[in-house]
Amino acid sequence: MPLQVLLYLNSWYFAAFFVAEVLMFVYKGVLLPYPQANLILDIVLLLLYAGLETLRLFYGWKGNLCERSLTLSVSVFVLVPCTVLSVYYLLLQTFVLRLEFILNAVLLCFYGLELILGLMTISSFSRASIY
Repeated sequence: MPLQVLLYLNSWYFAAFFVAEVLMFVYKGVLLPYPQANLILDIVLLLLYAGLETLRLFYGWKGNLCERSLTLSVSVFVLVPCTVLSVYYLLLQTFVLRLEFILNAVLLCFYGLELILGLMTISSFSRASIY
């Protein structure tokens, strides 16, 4: 149950994060001397990030509700590239705004909690006897 609540909250948080990130890219593209190639790369990575996060949340949700350790394991596996992309947006962009730093730090806290709860849930699903 705690993992399901966390996945639900993370889905809403990521939707708000995505909208905020798009608006910040518009801001950076208009007001800051952002190189065109870097801006395109960051936007493409954001779209890839949205796809991976949607996939991760879907498999986490279905794996947790159906008590399937394989689909939950896929969700935990997809957490790795999502974490890498979050760290990229946290530290490695051309311009990192303070708001981006805070939003990505909160997202990484979500990821840490989901990793811990996901591994605990996978372990409990794997030990459960199915008759």
